[in-house]
Amino acid sequence: MNEIYTALNLKETATTVGEQRLPSCFAVSELAASSIAAVGCAIANLQDALNLVNTQPAIQVDRRLASLWFAQSVHPIDWQLPPVWDAIAGDYETSNGWIRIHTNLPHHRVAALQVLETDYRREKVKQAMLTWQAGALETEIVNNGGVAAAMRSRDDWMAHPQGKAVASESLIDWGETRQGKIRPWQPRRSRPLNGLRILDLTRVLAGPVASRTLAGFGAEVLRIDPPAWDEPGVVPDISLGKRCCSLDLNQRNDRHVFEELLARADLLIHGYRPDALSRLGYDPDTRLRIAPALIEVSLNAYGWTGPWSRRRGFDSLVQMSCGIANSGMEWARQDRPTPLPVQALDHATGYLMAAAAIRAISMAISADERRSAHLSLARTAELLCAYPQDEDRTLTKEPLPRDFSNAIEATSWGKAHRLKPALSIAGTPMEWGLPACELGSSPAAWLS
Repeated sequence: MNEIYTALNLKETATTVGEQRLPSCFAVSELAASSIAAVGCAIANLQDALNLVNTQPAIQVDRRLASLWFAQSVHPIDWQLPPVWDAIAGDYETSNGWIRIHTNLPHHRVAALQVLETDYRREKVKQAMLTWQAGALETEIVNNGGVAAAMRSRDDWMAHPQGKAVASESLIDWGETRQGKIRPWQPRRSRPLNGLRILDLTRVLAGPVASRTLAGFGAEVLRIDPPAWDEPGVVPDISLGKRCCSLDLNQRNDRHVFEELLARADLLIHGYRPDALSRLGYDPDTRLRIAPALIEVSLNAYGWTGPWSRRRGFDSLVQMSCGIANSGMEWARQDRPTPLPVQALDHATGYLMAAAAIRAISMAISADERRSAHLSLARTAELLCAYPQDEDRTLTKEPLPRDFSNAIEATSWGKAHRLKPALSIAGTPMEWGLPACELGSSPAAWLS
């Protein structure tokens, strides 16, 4: 997938091993391996910029492990992860097609039920869906503050105004160049991001994957969530290597703490819609005033241009909108939406965000330039859709004992196995100094 290397301006190379691939009409395992390889190549580029290496280190990605990390990296010992999906989330047949509603968050659940005029029972929701047309219901739920996506074919999406807008966007949109050096930190060949401070304002799932990846190379990651926020089905997977705190940005004292954290951060990762931080009083100019040397990497669901650029969305919804679920249905000869075997748009975008962050740091070193990067799930979907699966060497999502690290991880919920890293860089192990932890379990302060 050369487009990834072009977008990141990477000349370093990686070797991929392993033949098994996840079953799909699209090359999901290739996307997994390529996006993770980009991180390794970006690390090698940074090490060169820092004069930490004399020659490029050997970089290798295990395609099997990369595919497994795209599913779930943590496997509990004598405890269980909560369900990933809400009781009424999922795909439903309407009077003229299929729609998916995402109701994991309470306010999104309320919004959908209000439009459907029914209660919190799946059978009742199923009956109410049949009285609607898919496109009209999608519009009503979105307008009511919820999230939903009607299933479209690839042709329908490419003819849609948002599909056209996304197709014209870059895989990674680099913002305007600003002059300025990055703060000195304490990089070592073994931990090239050691001493860098990363403020993480992301939620499920792409952004947390990005910050988890950066923590694996030594960065100090501090995640901020609103009080009482939780993502129980995924937090044990994506909080690895981080500390997590809570702040209410509607409260004066918490805003003051946030601004102090931002002022000392080297990198800000966020997944807010384009105007969300501005509505909180932190527009780009304000962020720049607080932290003049800050590098930002951000994402949204449906792209940064077009009529849906401010639309809420998640991986599973983008798959419905852009034709992936419909293509999967035809490929599998099913009579209902057939998504990818993993949430590949989230995970791949997360690794691309991490690679973009590392490249931005390299540019700040070598050219005294600060660049920000914008990515989206929908644009990553376009990348994937350009690569149909050419053969099927089926890999199941269930890991084998050999896929796990030898160490037992003491998470906040109990002991767990963690997958071995899919990425190997000679002399630079990908490893995490902190186990997965609960949200809000740390103070809102930098350690260094």
